[in-house]
Amino acid sequence: MRHKNYDFSQACPVEAALEVIGGKWKGIILYHLLDGEVRFSELKRKVGSVTQRMLTKQLRELENDGLIARKVYAVVPPKVEYSLTEKGHTLDPILIALRDWGREHVKTSKN
Repeated sequence: MRHKNYDFSQACPVEAALEVIGGKWKGIILYHLLDGEVRFSELKRKVGSVTQRMLTKQLRELENDGLIARKVYAVVPPKVEYSLTEKGHTLDPILIALRDWGREHVKTSKN
């Protein structure tokens, strides 16, 4: 786990949340998993300019934190799907609120 030395008991609740879901890619990954299982290659396309290495790292961290599940199919070529866990779905209203805020922000930021 990335934050094994992080003391959640002493943290501000917002700081504790951002320690788990913060960063450039995690919110985007979680958002794209709201509608269900997504294959790795499809997720990489949806997320955009993230490298395969970084996407894999972020997915592992989210999996270690119990927010996403990884399902591997024994086929050739390999097929891997990711989905939100029950714990991950507790972020649904937060991710939807961020999406809505982002849409409004884009509208009001245009000159």
